Amino acid sequence: MANDASTVFDLVILGGGSGGYAAALRGAQLGLDVALIEKDKVGGTCLHRGCIPTKALLHAGEIADQARESEQFGVKATFEGIDVPAVHKYKDGVISGLYKGLQGLIASRKVTYIEGEGRLSSPTSVDVNGQRIQGRHVLLATGSVPKSLPGLVIDGNRIISSDHALVLDRVPQSAIVLGGGVIGVEFASAWKSFGTDVTVIEGLKHLVPVEDENSSKLLERAFRKRGIKFNLGTFFSKAEYTQNGVKVTLADGKEFEAEVLLVAVGRGPVSAGLGYEEQGVAMDRGYVLVDEYMRTNVPTISAVGDLVPTLQLAHVGFAEGILVAERLAGLKTVPIDYDGVPRVTYCHPEVASVGITEAKAKEIYGADKVVALKYNLAGNGKSKILNTAGEIKLVQVKDGAVVGVHMVGDRMGEQVGEAQLIYNWEALPAEVAQLIHAHPTQNEALGEAHLALAGKPLHSHD
Repeated sequence: MANDASTVFDLVILGGGSGGYAAALRGAQLGLDVALIEKDKVGGTCLHRGCIPTKALLHAGEIADQARESEQFGVKATFEGIDVPAVHKYKDGVISGLYKGLQGLIASRKVTYIEGEGRLSSPTSVDVNGQRIQGRHVLLATGSVPKSLPGLVIDGNRIISSDHALVLDRVPQSAIVLGGGVIGVEFASAWKSFGTDVTVIEGLKHLVPVEDENSSKLLERAFRKRGIKFNLGTFFSKAEYTQNGVKVTLADGKEFEAEVLLVAVGRGPVSAGLGYEEQGVAMDRGYVLVDEYMRTNVPTISAVGDLVPTLQLAHVGFAEGILVAERLAGLKTVPIDYDGVPRVTYCHPEVASVGITEAKAKEIYGADKVVALKYNLAGNGKSKILNTAGEIKLVQVKDGAVVGVHMVGDRMGEQVGEAQLIYNWEALPAEVAQLIHAHPTQNEALGEAHLALAGKPLHSHD
């Protein structure tokens, strides 16, 4: 292995996804000499196979729904179907533009970018393309891939992952989505908008089961109204090919058939065979274990993003990468409050939240110390104009701060920014209530909810 000893980087990053490239950009900005190693394309899963392409598909689906429903707004339009190649052209154009911009940023910050499959070769080096890249510190950011279940083989034909679904050359007539979490309900939503007959299989009691139960129930009601079928509370048993598609059998013997089966049971860390364990890095089920400052048990190695057992969100990866870069540059850093991270599921309707659920709040503070309030979007003028239904639910410690904001409705993801400030700045309902929110906006619904929680409701009942 060739070793260019004349170059020792301040930071060598293995993986150019959200966490890796954020660390590279921030580190270089702070004067660190950074090497970024990526085997595929900088931007990682989020840009190329995750956040961005799925949201493009969901937006195309939204346009399809608007075309179908246009007459209720007094607009005569005809929906003639989905041009799949054109949808992919639009999606890929969005990705391409962002990818070029990101490449330009990496170059402008003078990050040394190395394309190739890297492997940790010592606590201070990564081997790639026959060379040993030395660093004073190494950041592991190798991300994640779609998971499956024991005995269920994702073949890319009729049994597919989200990676396959993003490049599917047709709109399936029918689909089973195994998993009712974020990935599952987003694809179910997009496919339904495209005209697919969709059934979601979720082993737990609710769709989006990590959200507040009220949000889950509101989404289930909306999906029923849209004709998206789902089966809850029974786990998967097996899948087999039929003459024209796939048959899924559940643990209770119930069977479902469709043209394709999308396996959306989560994502697992990419860590096998990369030298982590050989260099003494502590692991658990493939995840790299870190402390609150993203430090592993090896002093010269940190890890971020989907590789570590924190929230699998691109913006979490950004924050973790920035934290590592700033820590290595000698700045004072603050651990991430993961409850304070905004979470959005971009199905129709959207589910957005920040803070803790009502159930979690009762567990922490006691049932008698928790107050919950629901504000129905029926009282919000802009939501009526958009013809969206839903609610904003606030969870408050009695006579104290708001500790949870849970929202369901179209475009609620755009409201989660203020919700994040309310939670993270430990705002009292009366403090938010005195702020004036623009009318008519959906953002106004957050203000109205806090007015009600402060005991002075305006466009809502006592």
